[in-house]
Amino acid sequence: MKQVSLGLNLSTKKTRKREFLEQMNKVVPWDVLVGVVDPHWPKSKTGRPPFAIETMLRIHYLQQWFGLSDPAMEEALHDMPVYEFAKLDGVLDRLPDESTILRFRHLLEKHDLSTDMLRVVNDLLAYKGLLLKSGTAVDATLISAPSSTKNIEGKRDPEMHQTKKGNQWYFGMKAHIGVDADSGLVHSVQGTAANVNDVTQAHKLLHGEEVDAFADAGYQGAHKRPEAKGDVSWHVAMRPGKRKALDLSDPAQAITDKIERVKASIRAKVEHPFRVIKKQFGHVKVRYRGLEKNTAQLKTLFMLGNLWMVRGKLMAGAA
Repeated sequence: MKQVSLGLNLSTKKTRKREFLEQMNKVVPWDVLVGVVDPHWPKSKTGRPPFAIETMLRIHYLQQWFGLSDPAMEEALHDMPVYEFAKLDGVLDRLPDESTILRFRHLLEKHDLSTDMLRVVNDLLAYKGLLLKSGTAVDATLISAPSSTKNIEGKRDPEMHQTKKGNQWYFGMKAHIGVDADSGLVHSVQGTAANVNDVTQAHKLLHGEEVDAFADAGYQGAHKRPEAKGDVSWHVAMRPGKRKALDLSDPAQAITDKIERVKASIRAKVEHPFRVIKKQFGHVKVRYRGLEKNTAQLKTLFMLGNLWMVRGKLMAGAA
């Protein structure tokens, strides 16, 4: 892209955005992900040729990383680092517009390809020895949704719900995740309304090969549920009030407290993916209406978050 400047080499300025995109360009397995989409990609031989699958995937991921709507993404393609990352060289006569970007997202949603992408990326990470399967930690976080009724339908999203946490009310959905207890990488994602009890989703977050599962006090009784598997040992945190009442001068109770500390250190890994999507990618509020679309987006975000968390190891291995 030709750029007019005052003698400054702006196209190669090492900004944080450019550095971030260079790192993700190296660690995202583009060929593998293109292979997931390719069977569902339209093969029409008439009309204007479609953009490359990899280009559309890159644009879709740019939306997730920077929290861009379809119109905002169309405008962002005129930004030099974004333009270069999307591999749009040679197509200056046309850029993907917001309708093209929207149709690609709908294609991914229609065939539930975000689930397949999360799976194949995790298979790749497991092959590289970065994701083990002996233990799983589970947790959930609230994602806010607009509570205003100032829209075309005049009402809030019926699939979202309000819930009380502490002394504050929240309206939105919950992202339930299961992470590898060793690496902290996400392998399972479930989206529900905010008022759904965490323990009801616990067993959906297990991949089936773990022998131990770790959870906070909100998952008390997980091992007694009808869907519980007998070959999984649940290590659920003691309720805060009960732990606070422990007498640490008593050797037996002091050991109990140490065990709780060990369990907490393992469970802490489940907070890292939440931090990445909320702080690094800025996903603190749902973008779409309905649970299905927002859950698909969460799976994409956590897949990209996995790659972000192990980017150093992946780049070192490639080198």
